[in-house]
Amino acid sequence: MLDVHQLNVFLVAAEALSFTQAAKRLHMTQPSVSQHIQSLESLFGMQLFIRSGRNLILTDGGLALVSLAREAVALSQRIEETMESLKGQIHGHLVIGCSTTPGKYIFPQILAKFHHLYPFVRTTCLVSSQTETIKKLVAGEAHFALFSISAEGNPDLEVRHFMCDPVVLIAPLDHPWAVKGKITSADLLEGTFIMPESSSGTYVAVEEALSRFEISMKDLDIPITLGNAEAIALAVQEGLGVGFISKMVVDRFCAAKVALIEGQGIEICRNIYIGRSNRRPPTGAQTAFWEFLITENHPFFDLSDNLNKPVLLEG
Repeated sequence: MLDVHQLNVFLVAAEALSFTQAAKRLHMTQPSVSQHIQSLESLFGMQLFIRSGRNLILTDGGLALVSLAREAVALSQRIEETMESLKGQIHGHLVIGCSTTPGKYIFPQILAKFHHLYPFVRTTCLVSSQTETIKKLVAGEAHFALFSISAEGNPDLEVRHFMCDPVVLIAPLDHPWAVKGKITSADLLEGTFIMPESSSGTYVAVEEALSRFEISMKDLDIPITLGNAEAIALAVQEGLGVGFISKMVVDRFCAAKVALIEGQGIEICRNIYIGRSNRRPPTGAQTAFWEFLITENHPFFDLSDNLNKPVLLEG
């Protein structure tokens, strides 16, 4: 008889392409994972993986099973959650995909308030790049996602604008701009910048804002590119240059260690979106979470510090 637990083990192994990594994620032993896969292969009468040393490759049968197993596991979860909800409580397991900054600085606040309302719902957060986060959502590996590049227009997703994350310019405390207090657009051409990767939401927001002043990223001196906001903040503290990062990161990570460079004329806002797949009927837990997210004027966060969004430049 087909075992849903074995299908879930298969899905984790198919994603990791490693029995060892699958065992770690599932808190199982590696031999136990191998045994479950062998049981499935015996049941179906075919290999699901090609084993080459420590590497795994999905066979044609394995590839075909991935989507079917995902549907079976989701249906099993939906059945369990529905039956539990009939007892008067919402139960279930939510998988949330987040790009880096939302995953670190926004989702924990959402989770704290949601868990207070629905203590029987388990939650897993998958933090990855913008592109990978949206891919996981489309593929059904995540039930919801928070990201900062718009995925509107995808027929498989329902996407809504969630909030504005102000982006600010920071400098070392002894930097001339810190002493000056404000800069103009012309001053930017004299700076040395530490920037995030071009695929990041912060980079896109800054690029769009500067274009209004007819300034291209190519016009800036950018000798250093770093993969996350915390690394940029540390590099700025070390005097390597100035950088654009989320104000949330500044407030919680380095407010007393860097200078905020202010100006007049333009606001830089990185939009944060929420999305869910509309390919499958939602479970009770998924419905509760989505309604929680989109409730108008819901007090997710204390945004009082972010309401007066700093402006960057004067013309």
